[in-house]
Amino acid sequence: MAELDPDVADDVPWSDSVTTYDERHLITYLRLLDAQSEGADWKEVARIVLHRDAAAEPGRTRLCWEAHLRRANWMVERGYRTLMTGARTGKTTRARDGER
Repeated sequence: MAELDPDVADDVPWSDSVTTYDERHLITYLRLLDAQSEGADWKEVARIVLHRDAAAEPGRTRLCWEAHLRRANWMVERGYRTLMTGARTGKTTRARDGER
């Protein structure tokens, strides 16, 4: 289930299918996409949404922001299909991965 404000990894675990990480971070992805559409400063978005400090760790923070935004865009372009199919069949990534 998606969490409202979860901690994030430095990098997104990449897969050609929706992962448990993706499911936990759906709201994070939506917040990133929303901020991007509004032209928000990436440093401020990283601080608020990703809990990263661009002043203290600019490179690490930028890579984290880019990775999560790239995955958010992937979810909009391709990943949502998996979520929709899972919702229709009752299968979620967690159920598929044996999680409860």
